Amino acid sequence: MLVSELPLPPASVDDVTCCLGKLSGFTHVKIEPVGRWYESYCSRRHHKQTLSSGSTASSSSEEEIQDLSEEEEDINMILTLDPKDWKNQDHYAVLGLSKLRYKATEEQIKRAYKKKVLKHHPDKRRAAGIQVKEGEDYFTCITRAYEILGSLQKRRSYDSVDPLFDDYIPAALGSESKANFFEVFGPVFERNSRWSVKQPVIQLGDDDTSFENVNRFYAFWYDFESWREYSYLDEEEKEKGENREERRWIEKQNKAARLKRKKEEVARIRQLVDNAYACDGRISRYKLEEKEKKLAEKKAKQDAVRQKVEEEERKKQEQLEVERLQKEKEEQEMKAQAAVAKREKEAQKKVLKKERKQFRTAMKDLDYLADEDKDRVQNMQDVDRLAELLSISRLQSLNEIIQTQDKEKAREAFCSEVKEMQEAVEIEKKKSLELAQKQTTSGTGSDKSKAKESWSDAEIQTLIKAVNLFPAGTNDRWETIANFLKLHVSGSNRTAKEVLSKAKDLQKNDMALKEEANKKAFEKFTRETKGSAVVEVGDVSERYESAAETLLYDVGSNPAPWSADEQKLLEQALRTYPASESDRWDKVAQCLPARSKKDCMKRYKEIVEMVRSKKLAQAATAAQKKK
Repeated sequence: MLVSELPLPPASVDDVTCCLGKLSGFTHVKIEPVGRWYESYCSRRHHKQTLSSGSTASSSSEEEIQDLSEEEEDINMILTLDPKDWKNQDHYAVLGLSKLRYKATEEQIKRAYKKKVLKHHPDKRRAAGIQVKEGEDYFTCITRAYEILGSLQKRRSYDSVDPLFDDYIPAALGSESKANFFEVFGPVFERNSRWSVKQPVIQLGDDDTSFENVNRFYAFWYDFESWREYSYLDEEEKEKGENREERRWIEKQNKAARLKRKKEEVARIRQLVDNAYACDGRISRYKLEEKEKKLAEKKAKQDAVRQKVEEEERKKQEQLEVERLQKEKEEQEMKAQAAVAKREKEAQKKVLKKERKQFRTAMKDLDYLADEDKDRVQNMQDVDRLAELLSISRLQSLNEIIQTQDKEKAREAFCSEVKEMQEAVEIEKKKSLELAQKQTTSGTGSDKSKAKESWSDAEIQTLIKAVNLFPAGTNDRWETIANFLKLHVSGSNRTAKEVLSKAKDLQKNDMALKEEANKKAFEKFTRETKGSAVVEVGDVSERYESAAETLLYDVGSNPAPWSADEQKLLEQALRTYPASESDRWDKVAQCLPARSKKDCMKRYKEIVEMVRSKKLAQAATAAQKKK
């Protein structure tokens, strides 16, 4: 018996208080603390709630528990179940758990299955007088549903293809997706969170979420790892195979189908994240803020650098002004000294030029101190060399002797100078050869033995020609020159390294070696033309102006090397007079006063041969590189 203390009603002036009876004594009753009302009382006391608020919460909790525990059964749906099509049925709906679905616990699934068994088992229905068809009873579908949902692996396989799951992805370009971003994409991400292997799943958040959390959200979803698999949709069961080969084939087909669906699922999640990233206004806002922050920092740095540069520039200008004044003073002094040195140098050049001209004229007047054409040609070459090599004082001394018109003294002085010049050339040549031998002995292994092998005259002459033919910048230049030597000198087997080394020696000892090569080339030419050409020796003409014209008149050809100016004249003449001209080579020869028709034709053939050889050498080098 519950007794509650209620306040007494207020008494008026006329009311009279009296005793009507006595209450009985209190009785002690032992009450067992059980039941939902006691649970509600404990909950209120724990949460410090009043009776009214606790009753409201307990009633809502009770309704929720009742909704979760009560099974939902559609009799028409149960009766229409086809045992043959059990795989396409909604197993949660069959057990009455369509509202809970993947949230249902194992205990709830067991309890729902037991209730279905108690109600729909064939024996129960037979006892109630309901006819049961053997082999086609719908109770098989209930059993199948529990087999799927009662096994953790099979249930996960079925949940992966839940027919009620919405795979919809909001569009990225829709106006609603951007205007109501959180309302549109929030539920979609929450719905797809159930597939994540990693728990808990980072959710979308709201407009006030920090940039770090937004980055973490997109990083999580871009690396989203789903446990969703599609073995439930296998078209054929592996166990139905009659033999091992057939079962393997079935398993292979099933794996291929699963992999295809898995890729589609990965692409779907990736598309969802991409669309959300494109519509997320926080990303553009964060990027703009980051850009403005970087621009502000950059501007501050630029201002600091600019101030520093301006200060340094000011100091630098002051220093430059001081240096400029000092430099102008030094330049004026140097200009004065240079002017004096220039006048002296010009005076020396004039004197040297005068002495050279006087030397050449005097030797020409003395008929080059020779009686035979062969000696005359040699003396002409020596005159040119002495004019270029002798100093002013020695030229003056030699001119004084020659101007005495005493041929014997002049010949003696001339021969003495030539001999000294030749001795100096020989000494320089020996030094160059000794230096080359020292350099070649510094090599190792097979390179040493090859470097010690002497070069023949033909190899040196061909090397000089090839170096001029293949200038610097040619692809694989030294390999090409080595191939050129192999093609034109029989028995030559020089490597690119040996060719490069020899070319360097020639460059260092340029004058001595080149003169020797030119001398041997001229001797070879005279030997070749001596037997074929008959030279008539007559009186020396007084109309020639150079040694080249003298040779041209006497021999009919000029063996001297072609100069760059002569080469340009030849090329211009060949372009002016095409091959269709009947007397082409006569006209070409007229353009070159120091060359005959024979020289022009020979030079043209040499150029053609050099071009052909150059192409062959380059082709051989390319073939070696391919190997």
